[in-house]
Amino acid sequence: MKNTWYILIVSLILLFSACTEDDLEPTLASAKDVETSIASQEDMAGLINGMYNRFTSSSYYGRDYIIYNEVRSDNCYSNGNSGRFVTPAAMTVGESDSYALNTWSRMYEVIASANIVIALDPAELEGDIDEMNYLVGAAYIGRALAHFDLLKLYGQQFVTVGGALGTAGIPYVTTYKGEELSPTRNTVDEVYTFIMSDLDMALSIMSESLNAGDAQYLSTYAAQALKARVAAYFGDWSIVKSAAEVIINSGNYSILDADTYVVSWAIDNSANSIFELAYSSTDNASINGLQNMYRGTSYGDVAALEDILSIFDEGDIRGSEAMIANDGSYLRNIGKYPSADYSDNIPLIRYEEIVLLYAESLVELGDAAALDVLNQIPSNRSAALYTEATKANVLLERRKELCFEGFRFNDLARTGSDIPLVDAIRQTHGGPEFGSYNYAFAIPVSELDANSNMVQNKDY
Repeated sequence: MKNTWYILIVSLILLFSACTEDDLEPTLASAKDVETSIASQEDMAGLINGMYNRFTSSSYYGRDYIIYNEVRSDNCYSNGNSGRFVTPAAMTVGESDSYALNTWSRMYEVIASANIVIALDPAELEGDIDEMNYLVGAAYIGRALAHFDLLKLYGQQFVTVGGALGTAGIPYVTTYKGEELSPTRNTVDEVYTFIMSDLDMALSIMSESLNAGDAQYLSTYAAQALKARVAAYFGDWSIVKSAAEVIINSGNYSILDADTYVVSWAIDNSANSIFELAYSSTDNASINGLQNMYRGTSYGDVAALEDILSIFDEGDIRGSEAMIANDGSYLRNIGKYPSADYSDNIPLIRYEEIVLLYAESLVELGDAAALDVLNQIPSNRSAALYTEATKANVLLERRKELCFEGFRFNDLARTGSDIPLVDAIRQTHGGPEFGSYNYAFAIPVSELDANSNMVQNKDY
């Protein structure tokens, strides 16, 4: 049996059409033989659009990755309407569970698409060299993001192994159909180094002006935002600060005020969007997407814990019935991803996240400006202002601002926190303590069977 990720990569004798970026939505796949037919900028654009398309899969950002990080926290739980995201998937993914394999596979498919483009030499292709360098840069950013997400799900950086936190990360794959068919797991520190190297490479070759105004495409600002997000996960606060400042000082983005916040979730390319995945009324995940998982009578598996309303001040637009409401049976995320035809774009990087990362870096670095930065968010949400800039207050504001978007579990993990058990009946994960094996998913069994160098995570 061949290695799982290798099957996926080799089987990507991807077919993409020779259309331009203007002709092709980022979420649409088309047909191009990558072995023989990459000759132009248009061909490269087709491959990058295929990479974007793989991010939108229901097994990745189209549903599962975001839901994993909500039901494994104090924000949400699965009511089991369709049997999804309940034990063992509520906290861990069992060794034979298809979720572990599907998400692992989709992420490495993104990486395969990126690696095809990275291996190309723009000087040998037909087209504008700056535009083609931009496309290669986008591939580096996509590769970094997919590996980071793999690390957060499957790495053991927050699992106690032998008395200390584990060092086993995930394989960092940098070649398409490379010679190493049975890769070992890179250490967590190696993965971090590779991610930051890929982002720096993207910044070195991408023009700052290209696609900076269209959030459906990766840009240098998306690369800086990911640097800040990744560095915060690893506690490198000076990097967080400098990367966030590039975005803030650009003047390209703004915090939405309370009057526009609710409607923004149904609008593409809002003023606060740095990178979002494109969907439309004809190209979407339909009933298998986020909208139908958070709401709806057919699925509607993921409900909010009643406790979440208590974190919002009276008047805070984020806690209003326009955003979180009871449908008669369950408390629901109503406001984010709201369209009934499943056409909403999914924001992956919002400006508000970067402002909060900046505030957190200032708290960590002892900068007195932290309070003013932190209060920029509640002041635009009709919420009470903070009187003190503390780590706890930043994390609370992150929970308010980013709930239902897939951040909460990772915020708890990166700060060494236990998973709160708010409702012992509904939260089937049982509230594991920090360091538990539950903080990492199992490596899929098919990968273990195929790859003699692959090592399973603790206690699976």
